[in-house]
Amino acid sequence: MSKQTKDPLERALETLLLPVVRVALKRGLAFGRFSELVKRAYVAAARRDFTVPNRKLSVSRVAVLTGMTRKEASRLMQGDPDEQLGDRMIRQVNRAARVVTAWVEDPDFQDGRGAPASLPFESDDGPAFSDLVSKHGADVGARAVLDELVRVGAVAERSDGRLYLANRAYIPTSDEGQKLDILGTDVSDLVSAIEHNLDPESESPFFQRKVSYDKLPLAYLPLLRERLSKRGQELLEELNADMAAHDLDTRSDDAETDDEQHARAMVGIYYYEETRDDDD
Repeated sequence: MSKQTKDPLERALETLLLPVVRVALKRGLAFGRFSELVKRAYVAAARRDFTVPNRKLSVSRVAVLTGMTRKEASRLMQGDPDEQLGDRMIRQVNRAARVVTAWVEDPDFQDGRGAPASLPFESDDGPAFSDLVSKHGADVGARAVLDELVRVGAVAERSDGRLYLANRAYIPTSDEGQKLDILGTDVSDLVSAIEHNLDPESESPFFQRKVSYDKLPLAYLPLLRERLSKRGQELLEELNADMAAHDLDTRSDDAETDDEQHARAMVGIYYYEETRDDDD
């Protein structure tokens, strides 16, 4: 089948899958295992988004929806439906990132210049890292958060034992596993936003914009990256402060929140470049 006659969805998915498969091949993930992951995703999507109200999702319905055999659908449905695909990963990344951004934004944990203060792990006199996690880390322990942030290079320890923020963003510097976790969550969120905007019944499209030029001189790219790093970080920190002020886990009011409806929202900024031939 030529590219011109492919279904538009197939063309889009082929383009989407190319970098995903490239990541898989670089790390030795063979097609058989990748195929199994795709099957699991089909079943997870059927469970999450294609159930009939007030009816248990049957093996037969999953088989019809996915095109799998009943035997294969049954095998893949053996997992716990309450542990949705990716939810645990999202929670883990969000908790650590929330503590980093709160350290930057919360005046209670800033020094006299408005910068993130160095903190003892615990203290009865003044703010401490354990207080920061207690206020902004929701239901995770301070020691677990510290271990994670030290591991990815976001937090370091001074000679006097106080902790300081080595990186104002939660960006793992060496741990490939954590970087791949972020790959899974960030790409999933981006594709989900596009999926929402493709739905003709969506009354409120999500914000989705980009700028792209294909003949930029190479000498300009370092300036562009520096500008994006500064202004993009400023925008994300501004939005983080506003979102944190409304988040049910971290907002400062004393209102009862257990029964209050809530949602997950995220904002991301990304940059990509590649060298092009004159004929491209």
